[in-house]
Amino acid sequence: MIDCQALRWGAPGQLLTPPLNLQRPAGSLTAVIGANGVGKSSLLKVLAGLQKPLSGKVTLDVPRRGGVSFVPQQHHLDRQFPINLQELVAAGSWGTRHTPAMRRLKLQTVLDDWALNGLEHRPLMALSGGELQRALLARLSLAEAPLLLLDEPHAALDELGQALLWNHIHRWHAEGRTLVVVCHDLAAVRQHIVQTLRISPSGCVLGASAELIVQHPHAQVA
Repeated sequence: MIDCQALRWGAPGQLLTPPLNLQRPAGSLTAVIGANGVGKSSLLKVLAGLQKPLSGKVTLDVPRRGGVSFVPQQHHLDRQFPINLQELVAAGSWGTRHTPAMRRLKLQTVLDDWALNGLEHRPLMALSGGELQRALLARLSLAEAPLLLLDEPHAALDELGQALLWNHIHRWHAEGRTLVVVCHDLAAVRQHIVQTLRISPSGCVLGASAELIVQHPHAQVA
């Protein structure tokens, strides 16, 4: 599903890590951890095709159209954009082949799933951080991509929101989708994700989440 060969990324002339060689099979669930500035978000952008690598190669075994869905950190979203929550979430259906009636049904289902009922017509600027985050995740729920990339999806979520998040991550994983999740909540990573990629300036290590977190507790500064 994901094949990185001698991959290097970062700003031009600022390589963040030694070359990364990484293979993740279809249906895998992988956390990404590391300190601030090591390139976790940038790696997801490279995988999503939103940022070009500085060198090396990335191959994704997914359809060219609708094969990848990416949830960025919400500060990249323009809250002044004149749409409401329902319109933001409904954008997740883009590219699917459902009838209008089926799209409306699926939209109502994900709004229920993410406890967003009653907020449908609120503009983005009127949403709390947690409400906006759940809306972004609800939008992902409408997508049918086999590869899901989530950049700090737990940010701004309260206890209910985090429970909904991990329930959905396990549901998507059970459906056979491939997930890569940047997360700085190491306790949650240990509890929910078996395999972790730890990124540091000295290199990238893929291994068992429990072992990597115990060996490198300073990674909590992610």
